[in-house]
Amino acid sequence: MKEFPMSKYEIEEELYDRGYKLICGVDEVGRGSIAGPLVVCAVILPPLEHIAGIDDSKKLSPKKREEIAKIIRKKALAISTIFIEPEEVDELNIYQATKKGMLEAINKLKVKPDFALIDAMPLNELNIAHDSLIHGDALSASIGAASILAKVQRDDYMCKMDLKYPNYGFSKHKGYCTKGHVKALEEKGPCPIHRKTFYPVSKYFQKIHQLSFSFADESNKSE
Repeated sequence: MKEFPMSKYEIEEELYDRGYKLICGVDEVGRGSIAGPLVVCAVILPPLEHIAGIDDSKKLSPKKREEIAKIIRKKALAISTIFIEPEEVDELNIYQATKKGMLEAINKLKVKPDFALIDAMPLNELNIAHDSLIHGDALSASIGAASILAKVQRDDYMCKMDLKYPNYGFSKHKGYCTKGHVKALEEKGPCPIHRKTFYPVSKYFQKIHQLSFSFADESNKSE
């Protein structure tokens, strides 16, 4: 059984010792949301230079995430961010959308990594050395950095969507399934950035489909 690293950089340091220098961390944000995009980020941190405070983005306050994100953007050798819109998430399913986003984020880095550390998702299609880590954002600085960048960008996007689609509370819950979000959904129905295949959003589209089928059936009977 592998022991958890004592430092967020322990995994990277082992890889540096093995000769890898350009280590890419990959993570996503928004996988469990019922509205808004899936955001995937890949980042290559400078070898052997530690950035203090990097952790799983969910463990950090919004202010702290912003502060660390600024440092990461300044020091990173390369950053790539992919937005998978709700329509594509519905079309592909969330697993395949996550895989696609991660592969694109890695391939679009301006600096080619020689190793990729990925949060949870196996990416056997990659043509570089890589490893998938469960709870990688809490174990690896590279994955944690990707998590922070993705979270900051997605939160900012959802705040903008709150202005475009007011009264859903997107600036508060960022599209996740909270009581307030469900209540707004019940009162107003889905908006264009809701994921049609995610419950409880899906039940509204099932009702529309059932009504359409019922109207068509009645029309056929009257002919």
